[in-house]
Amino acid sequence: MGRADTVNHRDHYPPIARSALPDDTVALARFLIGKLVVRDLPEGMVSGRIVETEAYVVGDAAGHGFRGMTPRNRPLFLERGHAYVYLAYGVSMMLNVSSEMPGIGTGVLIRALEPLEGIEIMQRNRGVERLRDLARGPGRLAAALRIDRSLDGIDLCQEGPLWLAKDGQDPGEIGQSTRIGITRDADRLLRFYVRGSPFVSGPRSLQE
Repeated sequence: MGRADTVNHRDHYPPIARSALPDDTVALARFLIGKLVVRDLPEGMVSGRIVETEAYVVGDAAGHGFRGMTPRNRPLFLERGHAYVYLAYGVSMMLNVSSEMPGIGTGVLIRALEPLEGIEIMQRNRGVERLRDLARGPGRLAAALRIDRSLDGIDLCQEGPLWLAKDGQDPGEIGQSTRIGITRDADRLLRFYVRGSPFVSGPRSLQE
């Protein structure tokens, strides 16, 4: 994909204004379903539609901001719409969006994308070809879009290496369930997903 295509892509998918983002974590997790993550890479643009999110709210024992701000989790305490990127279990990067007013320390985990553009780039980044598996799960998503700690703290509401966008498409019916892979506050219904999407991660029992 050439740089002329990059210009067209930017024009087509302008960043979501911060004022359009709900300032409540649960509302933002639902709002982001159907929106786009756009990644600018040297070899071209990559984008995907968000089909699954998890909210990590105020007082949430599973949230990284639960015990207060540290150098590692500082982006969670920024105004809503900033990236918080961390390494989980020493293996996979995770992309989160800060979700409330400055100083609050809450966020939304982007769990899965439906690949839209730059699919060949995603396939090379992941080392797999099957479309369904490219960004189904937060670690796969980050690998497919080559998201790393260099993006930690960036503003997702402005053009840059990574941003949030929308194209006006209705995401369809949104389901709600408990979150995946946590042990604290595990019974809270803070996961949102597109019902029937093959790109949603997790067990089938959580996709009803």
